[in-house]
Amino acid sequence: MPFLLLPLSLLLILLTPLIRTLLRQLRSPLRHLPGPPSPSLLTGSLAALADQENTPLLRDWEQSYGPTYAYAGFLSGPRLMTTDPTALAHILGRPQDYQKPEFVRDSLARMGAGYEGLLTAEGEAHRRMRRVVGPAFSKTHLRSLTPVFEDKARMLSGIWGAEADEAGCAGARLDVMGPLARATLDVIGEAGFGYQFHALQHSQDELASAFALIFATGRKFRLITILQAWVPFLRHFRHDGTAAAQAHATMHRIGSALVAQKRKEMEADAQPGRDLLSLLIRSSPKPTPTPTAKPPTPAPESLTDPETLSQISTFLAAGHETAASALTWCLFALASSPSSQSRLRRALQCTEGGDVEQCEYLEWVVRESLRLHAPVNATMRVCARPGGDVVPLSVPLRPTAKGPLSVVADMVSGIVRGGGGKETEGQMHVRLAEGDILTIPIQGVNRCERVWGPDAAEFRKKEREQDADRKIRRPERWAAPPPEARAVPGVMGGTMTFLGGERAIKVFLATLVRDLEFSIDEGLIIEKRIK
Repeated sequence: MPFLLLPLSLLLILLTPLIRTLLRQLRSPLRHLPGPPSPSLLTGSLAALADQENTPLLRDWEQSYGPTYAYAGFLSGPRLMTTDPTALAHILGRPQDYQKPEFVRDSLARMGAGYEGLLTAEGEAHRRMRRVVGPAFSKTHLRSLTPVFEDKARMLSGIWGAEADEAGCAGARLDVMGPLARATLDVIGEAGFGYQFHALQHSQDELASAFALIFATGRKFRLITILQAWVPFLRHFRHDGTAAAQAHATMHRIGSALVAQKRKEMEADAQPGRDLLSLLIRSSPKPTPTPTAKPPTPAPESLTDPETLSQISTFLAAGHETAASALTWCLFALASSPSSQSRLRRALQCTEGGDVEQCEYLEWVVRESLRLHAPVNATMRVCARPGGDVVPLSVPLRPTAKGPLSVVADMVSGIVRGGGGKETEGQMHVRLAEGDILTIPIQGVNRCERVWGPDAAEFRKKEREQDADRKIRRPERWAAPPPEARAVPGVMGGTMTFLGGERAIKVFLATLVRDLEFSIDEGLIIEKRIK
C-alpha cells in the first residue's frame, strides 16, 4: 500500500484546485446571465477568444446577447464580459475590490513584470509604487525627454532611409516591428534609466533577445497553458522553463547593474535626478554595509530592492513592447491609407516649431490607430470583495438564454444550485460572487458599434464622392468624437488603451512620416497574435 501513497498524493494535488474551482463556478450568479453556449466542456470559449483579433467574435456576441453577458471559461465556468460604460467605471474605480486574478499576475510576472512589479502588485503595495514612480510620468518631465525621443527616431529614420536608398526606386521591404522594438528599448533605457543599450545599432542585443524569448512563450493557445493557470503544481513542468529562466537571469543581471551604476552617479552628484531609476533608488533603503547587518526597515513610501528590480523589469518589458506595437500599427494604418499619410505629412510640415503637441491631425491619427489596434486588447479582474458585489448597468440585461454553465448545471441538477435560478431580463445590475472572474474587452470597447457607429470595427468610412467599393482611413472622426465615447473610462481621449508613452509615439511617428513614405503590399495577409 505505501507505494500507492505517492500517486494518490499527486492526484489529490491536481484535483483539489479543479474541484474547488468547479464548485465555486456552479454556485456563481453569473450562470443565469445570457451568453453564448460553451463549445468545450473543458476550455469553454477560450480557444475562440485567443483568436478574437482576427474574427468578429466579440461583435457577434454583443449583437446577440447585449453589452453585458457571460461567456464560458475554464471548465465552462461563467465569466462576465461587459462593454457597458457604467459597469466599467464601477469595476475600474474600485481596484481594492477588483484585482487581477492570480494566474494573470503569474503570467505577467513571467513575461517580465516580476512578482513585485507595478503590474502585478495589488492593494496598498500598488498604491505605494504608483506614488513613488508618479513624478517620472508628469507632463513636464515627459516633455523634457523629447530630445531623447527625437534622437532615437532620427536614428531609426536614417537606418531605414539608407536601406531605401540602397534598394532604389522599388523601395526597401521592411519588417518594422523588430527595429521599432529595439528603438523603443533604447528610449526606455536612456529616458528612464540613463543607460545606453545601443540596441538599435546591434540587432543581437542580449536584453532585446531576452525580451523576445519571454514574449514568445505566450503566443499560442495550448491546453497545458490553461491547466497550468489553474493547477499551480503543473507550472513546474513548463516546456520553456530553462530558456525563460535564463532570460529572466539576464534581465535581473542587467537590472542590478543599472542600479549599481546609478547609485554611484547619485553619490557623486548632489543634484537629484527625476528619471525613473533615480526615483526608485531614492525611495529604496540604503544597502546594508555588511552581510551580517540587519536590513533597514523600509519607509512608508519606499521600495525594497526586489521591488526596485521588478519595476525596472516592468518598465523595460511593458514600456518598449507596448510602444513598439502601437507604432507598428500606426504605420500599418498610414501605409494602408496613402491619403491620410499625405495629409499627416502636410500637417507636420505646417506645424509651428515642430512641436508634436500642436499638430491636431497627428493626435487624431494616433487616437484612431490605438482605438483599433490597442497594444493591450483586454484585461481581467476577479471580484475580491467579501460577500460579492452588485455592478450597476446603463443598458439592461437581455433575456436569459442557455448560459455557459448550462451543460454542467444540467448534469448536476439538484446537487449544486445557487442564485435561485431567477430570470435576469431587464435588470439594471449584475450580481457577482466573491471569486467571479470578469473580462474587460478593451478592444471590444474600442470597436463597439453602439459607441462608434457602424464603421467602428473597420477603421474605415465610405465617402460619397468615392467609388462605392473603395474605403479610406478616417482619423477625422476625432474632430467630433461621439458623446458615448466620453463615458468610456480610460486614456487617450476615450479609447481604453494602456499606453503611458503617447508623447514618444507622436515624436517617432512625426519624424518617420516627415522623412519617409510608407506603403504596404496589398497581397500581404496581416494577422494579430495575442500574447
